[in-house]
Amino acid sequence: MLLLLLGIVLLHIAALVLLFVSTIISSLLCVNDALANADCGSLIDNALVCLLPPTEWIQAVQALMILSIIFSCLSLFLFFCQLFTLQKGGRFFLTGTFQIFASLFVMSGAIIYTVMSPEWVSDKYTFGYSYILAWVAFPLALISGLIYVILRKRE
Repeated sequence: MLLLLLGIVLLHIAALVLLFVSTIISSLLCVNDALANADCGSLIDNALVCLLPPTEWIQAVQALMILSIIFSCLSLFLFFCQLFTLQKGGRFFLTGTFQIFASLFVMSGAIIYTVMSPEWVSDKYTFGYSYILAWVAFPLALISGLIYVILRKRE
């Protein structure tokens, strides 16, 4: 049982780290050539565009990503609280619900970015690693949320 709990916590922390990195590093867009692997902040002179214009939908994506981090942190905190206070045989419904909400916020933010970016992105640009990390964090958060809902507390 201890290994199961440790695996679940590690899965949750991995999803949380991916959410933090994809939100803090705003590299959602990079040039699609040899410069694409370079650091986004260091090549401003070479027209490597990594900072996005402050439009309403970008702010919505950022808000959804921040909400996903908040819900994921709350979910981890609730898991540890419920681990010590939940009755034997009880399920971690509240923890799982918060984590599923976090995954839905990530998915919503990534979908908004995907749908709205063709309006201003030309063919020479490609999605950056923050965008990819957000899509990787989505299934990890969803899986951990579903595991929390299924998990029962044992002695």
